[in-house]
Amino acid sequence: MAKKKAQAYTEEFRREAVKRAEKPGVTTASVARELGVSAQQIYNWRRQFNRLSDKQFNSLDGVDYSKQESAEVRRLKKELQEARQEVEFLKKAAAYFANHQE
Repeated sequence: MAKKKAQAYTEEFRREAVKRAEKPGVTTASVARELGVSAQQIYNWRRQFNRLSDKQFNSLDGVDYSKQESAEVRRLKKELQEARQEVEFLKKAAAYFANHQE
């Protein structure tokens, strides 16, 4: 028996489903039936979005700023590492020249 592959839903779809299920007078089960997903899935998405910080799911006009921030953090970490290596080299060079001055 082959396993059924899980459906991948976009973040926008998941957020909209959670938003609709949270409206007054609407049940999660009715939204789930309407969208063709299980109510448990909507509960899982809600828990996921509540658990994650706003920065992790920060998108505006289809642009995911969290990815941009992550790339900037990686770049800055690399730059910091290079600066530390340069400082270490300069310390060694200064010590060398201090000992070999005539």
